[in-house]
Amino acid sequence: MKLKLIVFLITVACVLGACSNGREQAPVEQPAGGGRQVTEEMHEAISDYIVRKYGSVYEQAEKLFEVHKVYGASESDGIISVYMHSYFGGFNRATGLENQAGHSLPAVIRLKKEETGYVVTGYTEPMDGNQYTDSLKNMFPEPFLEQALKGGGSGEELRKEMEDRVKRWLEESEQLSVLNGAPNDEAGAPEQ
Repeated sequence: MKLKLIVFLITVACVLGACSNGREQAPVEQPAGGGRQVTEEMHEAISDYIVRKYGSVYEQAEKLFEVHKVYGASESDGIISVYMHSYFGGFNRATGLENQAGHSLPAVIRLKKEETGYVVTGYTEPMDGNQYTDSLKNMFPEPFLEQALKGGGSGEELRKEMEDRVKRWLEESEQLSVLNGAPNDEAGAPEQ
């Protein structure tokens, strides 16, 4: 009886974890100096968009994750511009916490609220090389430009958030493989 209960609880936890797409419930961010609030629904739309955008580029990864730090947001004519630093990575069960591919960069994403939720209407990343700084100046308004130029001090914070999500995924994968009686590296097909 206890074994059945434990198996049932683990299964429920795994299903709930899979349904949430690895996204923790984060508090609504209050931008410094006023501005638009970024809700959990917006955070999810941002991460989902970036994972879909780069999913076909990083096919060698079993699971893709995106985390971000919001510098601030503004709204004009129903379009919400979110100024942020994004950290995207692809991971495999066999290599654990070792990021197989990805990027970390400042970005601006534009969202619009529709009946079904938020949809992305635009996404901008800075140009490479000697155009990097000028492109950031074109992307970010003054209150957030300095943070974008310096990385906003978000590196360690985002690395930790990414590590926590990957650990949860690896633990869920291990639990599923135990329930299915399969070795960990055969626990399922690639996920995105």
